[in-house]
Amino acid sequence: MKMTLKKLIVILLLATTAGVAVIGTKSLAVDSTKTEKDKPAAAAPAKAAVAVDAAPLSRDARLGTSYASVVKKAAPSVVYISTSKTVKNPHNWDQQPFMPDDLFRRFFGDQFGGRRLPREFKQRGLGSGVVVTKDGYILTNNHVVDGADEIKVTLANKEKREFTAKVVGRDPKTDIAVLKVEAKDLPFVALADSDKLEVGDVVLAVGNPFGVGQTVTMGIVSATGRGGLGIEEYEDFIQTDAAINPGNSGGALVDTEGRLVGINTAILSRSGGNMGVGFAVPSNLAHDIMDRLLKGGKVSRGYLGVLMQELDPELAKTLKAPENTTGVIVADVMAKSAAADAGLKPKDIIVALNGKPVQDPRSLKLAVGKLNPGDKVEVKVLRRGEARNYTITLKELTDDVASVTKPQEGGEVDALDGVTVGDIDQRTRAQFKLPSDLTKGAVITEIDPNSTGYEAGLREGDVLLEIDDKPVANAEEAVEISKHVKSKRFQVWVWSGGVKRFVVVDESKKK
Repeated sequence: MKMTLKKLIVILLLATTAGVAVIGTKSLAVDSTKTEKDKPAAAAPAKAAVAVDAAPLSRDARLGTSYASVVKKAAPSVVYISTSKTVKNPHNWDQQPFMPDDLFRRFFGDQFGGRRLPREFKQRGLGSGVVVTKDGYILTNNHVVDGADEIKVTLANKEKREFTAKVVGRDPKTDIAVLKVEAKDLPFVALADSDKLEVGDVVLAVGNPFGVGQTVTMGIVSATGRGGLGIEEYEDFIQTDAAINPGNSGGALVDTEGRLVGINTAILSRSGGNMGVGFAVPSNLAHDIMDRLLKGGKVSRGYLGVLMQELDPELAKTLKAPENTTGVIVADVMAKSAAADAGLKPKDIIVALNGKPVQDPRSLKLAVGKLNPGDKVEVKVLRRGEARNYTITLKELTDDVASVTKPQEGGEVDALDGVTVGDIDQRTRAQFKLPSDLTKGAVITEIDPNSTGYEAGLREGDVLLEIDDKPVANAEEAVEISKHVKSKRFQVWVWSGGVKRFVVVDESKKK
């Protein structure tokens, strides 16, 4: 049976007390600043006294028959979080007294008699959190507490002690939040070095799925360094098959020593329930975010100012990079950015940052994001096969930067057989929704699905900016340049869907 990606839903593991306990797909938040509701409880210390146990995990012992000792060590630190926020009724239903009872009760139960929706109501949510200091600092997910008017934290002990929590800080880009409760001598968990985690290690997920009460499940680490899922802006997930469900959000993923290795965050699911593909934010990343939130109340990230693209063997050849080169292609350089000030250019290949090899765009983005505005970094690039070194002073990543990212007849491009182009004018700009600052290039108005250009990834509405390293100003130039392309395998720089990228077209593959 075929399974299409569209049928897999990314579920954030926050449960709601109204109706079915599952939340839908997440829309990415970009605001990492604090709101009035997120004021710190008190003057936070620059750094919390988090216990870190970086000792390597013993992998030589035989598998045990029980993890009870691990659970007794870690589970008391995992708390139950309940939130409430006031939601205004956008439809003014109170002027429409009739509504089918089944639809009404599905969302609100019987609390209003099944007759009339209020102008505003309390929306309640359930999640989990992890106490990481004995004086009450708690790690959880941002989506558990985002927008909450009131946050209650309940300990998983016999007394079920309850506290009112305050938000110290939130970071939507990693989905981490830090809470504080006023208490002493709380049970807390030590943090492991999540970078030492290996695929196949046994892990336990502890949380409060569906609000049924503290639950422990067991699985293994299925993968590390998972990214490109579109769940968060900065992704470096631990993937596990330990059963996690709605309500597990913010709960603990622990190793067999009872140390925290991750904060459970999301699952991939067709049904909304566990299907063995869960994701947790690594403890090292969560700890770093916590320290930065305690220090400044928000996370300020370094910004290089380049649009990055994966380096594949085809592009490496056209850019004259040595065989087996790893790195990322600079597809575009943002105006007035740190990279622009230093002199980086499109087609440069970034191969190292501060002496460490660059593997892919995700790892480079994470590495730069862990640095602060004003930090100086050493960047090594290859430009047409020649190594160059730059010292770049990072600027600050702001929310506006984070969010960037029949037609007039032209003619068929010879070197791009099956591709028809037109000029950028009022008609093509409206038809293909081209931005106002895109003034030069040739718009692809038609493309044969059987052409090599289509196979390379070109589509109708893309704008050709360069063909075979030669700038394209308009459709006429595109046609003329294409007539003089000597190689059957050449590079095209293209604007596509709001971003610029490079593609390699190989006309020798033409059938």
